[in-house]
Amino acid sequence: MDNKSKVGGQDRTRINIREDYELRDWSKKFGVTPDELKSAVAAVGTSAEAVEAHLKDKKR
Repeated sequence: MDNKSKVGGQDRTRINIREDYELRDWSKKFGVTPDELKSAVAAVGTSAEAVEAHLKDKKR
């Protein structure tokens, strides 16, 4: 669960697709649709770094 009272490094390294604002913000950051982001998280997990690498590989 996302603890909104704790912000910092850990919060920025994980993607919680169950939070609308995170889904929106991460989708915008990576230039993908929310559905594409959900698929990437399903494929590689919640690590923002892993998701970004996965999405870059798919664009090649």
